[in-house]
Formats: sequence, structure tokens, C-alpha cells
Amino acid sequence: MRLSGLVSAAVAAVLLTAAGPANADPFVGAPGLGDPYYPMDGNGGYDVRHYDVTIDYDPPSRQLDGKTRIDAVATQALRAFNLDFAGPPVRMVSVNNQPASFDRNGEHELTVTPLLPILPGLPFTVTVDYAGEMGSTVGEGWTFSPSGGAFVAGEPHSATTWYPLNDTPLDKATFALHTTVPAEWEVVSNGLRTQNSVQADKRTVSWESRAPVLGYLTTVAIDHFSYLEQQRANGMPLLSAFAPGAEHNRELETRLPEILDFSEQLFGPYPFDAAGGIYVDADIVFSLETQTRPIYAPWTDLQTVVHEIAHQWWGDAVSVRQWSDICLNECFASYTADYLWPERMEGKDVDAQYRETIAKWYDAQTFWDIPLENPGAGFEFTSVYYRGPLFLHALRKQVGDDVFFGALREFLAKHAYGNASMPEFRAFVQSKTGTDLRGFFDAWLNQTAPPADEYLFPGDLRL
Repeated sequence: MRLSGLVSAAVAAVLLTAAGPANADPFVGAPGLGDPYYPMDGNGGYDVRHYDVTIDYDPPSRQLDGKTRIDAVATQALRAFNLDFAGPPVRMVSVNNQPASFDRNGEHELTVTPLLPILPGLPFTVTVDYAGEMGSTVGEGWTFSPSGGAFVAGEPHSATTWYPLNDTPLDKATFALHTTVPAEWEVVSNGLRTQNSVQADKRTVSWESRAPVLGYLTTVAIDHFSYLEQQRANGMPLLSAFAPGAEHNRELETRLPEILDFSEQLFGPYPFDAAGGIYVDADIVFSLETQTRPIYAPWTDLQTVVHEIAHQWWGDAVSVRQWSDICLNECFASYTADYLWPERMEGKDVDAQYRETIAKWYDAQTFWDIPLENPGAGFEFTSVYYRGPLFLHALRKQVGDDVFFGALREFLAKHAYGNASMPEFRAFVQSKTGTDLRGFFDAWLNQTAPPADEYLFPGDLRL
């Protein structure tokens, strides 16, 4: 996620079988996984393998009819389990094609009780039918566009507004979407478009994400889009969409092949089989790294595109274990856009940029108030943007370019399509150098004051 300039200026591994919040019945999946910031996110007792989402949406009435099939494997005996869902009224739930009872409770809990208990280790399928008029949740999910269309964007929550899921960073799954709309509307989502057909007055469009994806990184966008079709040198398709009020960004998006090539040089092969962008014209204050095809706000610039493309490695292919690890997403995407692109593609002196930033903010206590590692619930999207790039530039100078860039590539390859944490990153970088980094990491990641000069100006940052 990259915030608008206005907003940014203003501001041990966990397993799916973890207990989470206390649950008295050992045969009921936990209603949350105990994330330190969002303890009721996610659910215990199962591991999702695939989502198949089918929606019929009518923009004028804002009516959505949905059916989501979830293919999962039980990790414990289940006589009941939860899904995360805050969308329209549920009409029916079935488990393994048999009717199941259900109850909606809490902020986003859908408790399902199958007719027959599910045995541990066995696959099972849940199907949820739902329908109703959609409301706008700007910045947190389903959002109406000025044209009358809609799109989905929000972090850490958005998916629950339009389909039921296991809404946790710890449970990635493949994803397919089938959307029916009036024929004059277009539909864009993640991955590869596998169907775009018109029959009578209806259009049906299908998209498929073959690599696992998290809930908040899925999207659907419905609008009167125009398209830009490009192709990488290796033949990979690049499909980008522009809402009626976002055509001015078309020239910017023509640089996507260049940005992908640049990012690959830093981080290794692009991790997915498609790429592009969705340029909306709604007044949102952030752009978001929705997998393979980021959502871009109207104010998007080159720096924003570089940021969201870096997220395809940092955040999408390798995702946080807990939301307290958010620096693993935003520090790296911000460093890529704010330092590495200007340095390598524009010839900027980023060492001078670093020193100027330190000089400007050294005595401003509010600049240092929020730690980078574990910034606290509600403060995830603050210091990681403005202090995260400084931390990574100092780390690069501390260990040298060979160790720094080699470690980034190896770390991403090691955790590809899975999860990682900031403690894991610290330990990994430490394993690549004989320099003791404990003091450096503590000063930059855990403290709320400027680091000592030895950590603030390492290597050739010293004047």
C-alpha cells in the first residue's frame, strides 16, 4: 500500500492450528487466530486450498448475488467452524453438498455447523449463498465508483465485504472469480482472464489466480474500462484497465515492463504469471498492491507504481506472519521506490538524500515515536513509510551491497508463496555477515529515538 502524499505527510512462527482465542470445545474451530493486532481475524481448524467466487452484480441497483465455494482440509475434528464474512445476508450454507446450519455473530463471524462432523486430515467443501444490496466501505472493501461501478480495496481488511473466507495472512489459497454484469460493463480482477463472453444483455468474465493469494490482495473492479495490453520480453501478458476518469495514467502504465525488469534485477524472477494495473477514478487516499494487478488511485505517479510493483515480492509472494511484521511489506516497497529507483534509474545521490532527511527530522521526536518493528495496532501504516527506507539504507551501508542485495534475493526465494516475519529477516541477514547486528537492529527497529551515530551513519554514510 502506498498512501497519498497528503496522508503520508500527516502520519516464533504462528501455525494455522494455533489455539488463538480460548475455545472451550476441542471439536469447534477457533473463531480467531490471536493476531496481536486483530485477534479475531482468521479461524482455526482448517486450511483453505482454493476459493471459487461467483457473483452477479447490477451496478444501478447495487444488488449482488453471490455464491462462494471454499475447498479446505480439516486440521482437527470439526463439528463447527467459522468463516470471516461481513457481506450481504446469507441465504444458505452447505458442507460437502449437504445443508448446514449457520449463525452470524461478532463483527465478521459466520459460524457453520455441518450435518456430519468433519474428520481431521480430510478435505471438505463449503458453499455459501448470499445476496443483498451492497454498501460502500471506502478504504475497507467494496467501494462505489463515480461512474456507478464498484471496486474492492482495503488493507488489512476488504475481502470479507464481498465473499466469505479465512481472513488471515497465514492461510493463502488459489482464487477464481466469475462475475456477471450488464453487457456494457467490464470486469477486472487478479491473475489471468480466462473468460469474457456476452450473451444477450449480460457479460460474464472469469479470472484465475494460480499462485496462492491473501484475502486483502484479491479484488474485483466493475466499470466502463478501457484497456492497455502489453507484453514482456518473455511473453508474459500485461493487462491494465482505466476507469473513465483515469485515462491520464495510460502513459505512466506503459512503463510497466521497464519497472518489472528493474524489480527483477533487485529481487529475482517476477513471482506470478500475469501483471498489470487497475486505475480507478474514486477519491481514495491510497493505492494497493492487489496481487498481479494493483489498484491505483487517481493521484498515482511513477513512484507509486514502483512501490506497488515491489510489493508483488514484498507482501504478495512473501507475506507477513502477523500484522506487527508490516515493515516487511512497507519498508521494502518504500525503499525500492524512494531510494533504489531514483539511484539506479535517475542517477540520484541517495546518500545525500539520506543525510538530508536525517538532518531534517533528527530533533523531531514525533518522527521517531512509532517503532518500525511492532508499531502497534492502528499505527501499522505510519513510520514504515517515512522511516523504513532510512533503516534499509543504513542496513545496506552497514553490511555492504553484496551482502544486502544477496540477502534480499535469498530471503524472498526461501519464503516464496509463504510467510515471513521481521525476526526471521533479522536472523537471516545476521547469518550472512560476521558483523554483530544486534545493536543496529535494536536501535532502528525497536527504539523510539534516533539511533546512535554508529548506526545512523554506518559505512560511507560517515562524512
